[in-house]
Amino acid sequence: MLRSKKYLESVKPVGKGKLYEIKEALELCLKIAKAKFDETVETHIRLGVDSKHADQQVRGAVILPNGTGKNLRVLAVCKGENQEIAKKAGADFVGAEDVTNKIQNENWIDFDVMITTPDMMAVVGRLGKILGPRGLMPNPKAGSVTPDIAKAVKEAKAGKIEYRLDKTNIIHCPIGKVSFGKEKLYENFLVLANAIVKAKPAASKGQYIKSCVLSSTMGPGIKISPIKLEHLSS
Repeated sequence: MLRSKKYLESVKPVGKGKLYEIKEALELCLKIAKAKFDETVETHIRLGVDSKHADQQVRGAVILPNGTGKNLRVLAVCKGENQEIAKKAGADFVGAEDVTNKIQNENWIDFDVMITTPDMMAVVGRLGKILGPRGLMPNPKAGSVTPDIAKAVKEAKAGKIEYRLDKTNIIHCPIGKVSFGKEKLYENFLVLANAIVKAKPAASKGQYIKSCVLSSTMGPGIKISPIKLEHLSS
């Protein structure tokens, strides 16, 4: 793969194969970020589980103390008085069958988070093939299927993010923007990493966290020692 001159320059400070402390990795990540826009800082955590097995799934949600730096567009799918409650809580879009039909027939997905109530899941469930691959399908474990629509909307707006394994057993999550600075990113990272450690399935054997990488939108991956992450909650 051909790399740009800027990318090759940014890689130089990163020690090949070196494992960094969390704060050291964040400091390097911020130093490398030279784009003209406020880059997102992401973490990629590979787990020693097999996502093909139901008892080894790792999925949940967590509120980052400093938010994500992104104004998430929240869609609330609900009926009756819940629609007014969702609007007052800050939902950007509110609807019921009208909005699910729009998604199904027009492939409308101009939102970042969908929240719904349990009584709407029979309708929302039909959208699995459209929303599932995009990571937009509501899920009770992530708190996006709930009778308390107001709380869910407010949490999403406050910086609640969902974490889940992909097919290669890696969790990819944003932890904020470069403009946050090292300390705020560190706080966000610890909350996310702790949640993932605590979500370790009982069926998981051996080393749980296989690898952890931090990177900005345009920057190279910076490796963090995975062994130390396993003991964050202890």
